[in-house]
Amino acid sequence: MEVQSHQTSTSSRGRRQIGIVVGEASGDILGAALMKALRKHYPDCEFSGIGGPRMLEQGFHSFFPMDRLSVMGLIDPLKRLPELLKIRKFLKNHFTEQPPAVFIGVDSPDFTLNIERHLRSAGVPTVHYVSPSVWAWRQGRIKGIARSVDLMLTLLPFEAAFYEQHQVPVAFVGHHLADEIPLEVDAMGARAALRIDHKGPLVALLPGSRSGEVEQLGPLFLKAARLCREHRPNLQFVIPAASPERYRQIYHQLSEFVDLPVHLVQGQSQQAMAAADVALISSGTTALEAMLLKTPMVVAYKMARLSYAILSRMLKTKYVSLPNLLADLALVPELLQDAATPEALSAAVLDYIDHPEQTEALVETFTDMHRNLARNASEKAAAAIAELVEARSR
Repeated sequence: MEVQSHQTSTSSRGRRQIGIVVGEASGDILGAALMKALRKHYPDCEFSGIGGPRMLEQGFHSFFPMDRLSVMGLIDPLKRLPELLKIRKFLKNHFTEQPPAVFIGVDSPDFTLNIERHLRSAGVPTVHYVSPSVWAWRQGRIKGIARSVDLMLTLLPFEAAFYEQHQVPVAFVGHHLADEIPLEVDAMGARAALRIDHKGPLVALLPGSRSGEVEQLGPLFLKAARLCREHRPNLQFVIPAASPERYRQIYHQLSEFVDLPVHLVQGQSQQAMAAADVALISSGTTALEAMLLKTPMVVAYKMARLSYAILSRMLKTKYVSLPNLLADLALVPELLQDAATPEALSAAVLDYIDHPEQTEALVETFTDMHRNLARNASEKAAAAIAELVEARSR
């Protein structure tokens, strides 16, 4: 097992040390922005742990490549378990022997919370950035989280309320996407960027980023699109493929739907949603992006029957999409499992197109929600961490 750093977390020049571990690309984005914000509080601080390319560009010392932690599903983590355990043991030992001013785990809770618990028991202040979905399912995990963190940083306000109810120190810092996406969206500019010159209604179809999701939802969304076209012949569609692999998968699916006017593009999901009058999307972070882009949406999801039977019994919330969770209200249609039929999906999409006044009201609500989430997340997170560090150093 090769360690990829040339410098320990205790600098020979006596600089303040901060430990950070991220496990995937989204965490690297958050980690890099957090490093930049923390340097405003501690200009000479040094960062080490595990980080990605954006963090490395800012001088981060990564002991291992971040992609060694990027495992998904059930089988891959089991195959890689010995390596993952060795990496975690190294990090525990290193940060115990050379304690940083604070240790920050960014997302990846299955990996980072265990390290946080160990270091906290050794007297190192610990922070976890991005709450696990403990409020939605497996709520008993809150006891382990309470033993692991001195401070939880949440992206969403209802998450903070959950931690407050369980007496876990928490700060709601806002969502970085709300900071990045402008309040005003240029729909025509997005169409131009995608080279779509269609002036009529445009529907974005986003069946997911994973192969299994696209396998389940791709044909379903395309069948719904075909039904929409029967009622509205001037409709066109745009599908942003999340990766080259998904592009090929969707391209193959489209061979059964040659009658549909579909613009298949590589990436550019935000442009596609900004350009669209309505988006038909799989549940997940994409629903939050659509909300921030002020795009009316229909949320759908399907999975294997056994998986759905298990997860639906564990779920503790009324809704699954983030706009509805944030509002605690059925703002947008959610059609899950057996309810997600081509007929139901097409009816929900057409309802937006046929009732523009409903769409205008929804856009106003989305704008208010966007303002509430745009808190300059990285700066707020850094300020909360600095407050913890200073309180511990007194």
